[in-house]
Amino acid sequence: MATLGLIGSGNIGGTLARLAVDSGLDVVLSNSRGPETLADLVAELGPRARAGTAAEAAAAGDWVVVTVPVKAYPRIPREPLAGKTVIDTGNYYPQRDGEIAELVEKKTTDSGLLQGYLDGAHVVKAFNNIFFKHLAALPRPAGAADRSALPIAGDDADAKAHAAELLDLLGFDTVDAGPLAEGRRFQPGTAAYGLPYADKSVADFMAEPPAPASVADIEAALAAAES
Repeated sequence: MATLGLIGSGNIGGTLARLAVDSGLDVVLSNSRGPETLADLVAELGPRARAGTAAEAAAAGDWVVVTVPVKAYPRIPREPLAGKTVIDTGNYYPQRDGEIAELVEKKTTDSGLLQGYLDGAHVVKAFNNIFFKHLAALPRPAGAADRSALPIAGDDADAKAHAAELLDLLGFDTVDAGPLAEGRRFQPGTAAYGLPYADKSVADFMAEPPAPASVADIEAALAAAES
């Protein structure tokens, strides 16, 4: 049985863990505070889930989701992630992460920063552009008329195909935004961030009920961010 490893088990990580278990995947969760702090979540998720260290989650995962603040990237274990598909859900928030010169000067993106740190892994940007409550509510079976799509970006074609397999298992279609640097087109402040999965006319998408966003919807939102 395939396993999803999670480095970070907050709102997005916990939501992905629930979707993974519901999809028949095994899950290994981790956070910065230690496996014992995840006991309640593991109990809620049931026998397919267990808690471990970040290194254990990295080693166990067929896919490994990194869902931690950008400032925490240097604490991610490198060796167990070598050769793996690493899905980065992060967004850079200076007020939380501090000033990171490469990002302020737009020399790279947050996922590019992670890829540079995890030079043996294959980083794919995904799940960063959707509010966790909408992520929890919008999965649909393959072929459903109201199935939503999520954008991904990455430099390795095989890793992107692997990430798309996970999205499909969790109930989402995929829109390939291109190389990892193109993740900028679905980060905060873009048309593809948050709004497609809620009432498109309301700026505060977090307060809105979930709304399906098709492949065409996401392609249009990404196009709006073209340079």
